[in-house]
Amino acid sequence: MSKPALAAARLYLCTDSRRERGDLADFLDAVLANGVDIVQLREKNLEAADELAALEVFADACRRHGRLLAVNDRADLAVAAGADVLHLGQRDLAPATARRIVGPDVLIGLSSHSSEQARAAAAAAEVDYFCLGPIWSTPTKPGRPHTGLAPVAGLAAEGPAKPWFGIGGIDEATLDEVLEAGARRVVVVRVLTEAADPAAVAARLAARLAATG
Repeated sequence: MSKPALAAARLYLCTDSRRERGDLADFLDAVLANGVDIVQLREKNLEAADELAALEVFADACRRHGRLLAVNDRADLAVAAGADVLHLGQRDLAPATARRIVGPDVLIGLSSHSSEQARAAAAAAEVDYFCLGPIWSTPTKPGRPHTGLAPVAGLAAEGPAKPWFGIGGIDEATLDEVLEAGARRVVVVRVLTEAADPAAVAARLAARLAATG
């Protein structure tokens, strides 16, 4: 299922475990039922046991909705959680090393922050998809310079064969600019995690992405 599901994916959500709100299961049901194709737990300071406990909730929701579960950074936790996807940053394990840990069936994604890094990710045999950004400055990546839309437009013109996602500051107000630059897949965070009605927002985002083909 994983590779066909990745090829069809358009809307990728990164979220924490929503411990303060206490609504993780309901939140995941709302967004996964309304167009989110991949969901990643991204919470840097969790102990491994706490992350695995949260990932059980993610995994249950993804199974019920037929969506992909992504683990951030940790190849060992991706294996332990039975995740579909391991997402790596530029300073995490090398994709080839991660592949030896997770095996052949887990998808590997890679963050890129420049046109050069994106091209390298597109060419890397062990990488199944990659992200490019942050397009705009975002508090989820403090201190990281934003790329703007020019690298997105350049990458779209090159037409890499692998799926790739624009990321960084994308919300309902900025999505059209990203689509006009040529991206057809996006990663979002706050537009859903801070939404009063995440189901409705997810549905609107998914519909706009689907309309681009």
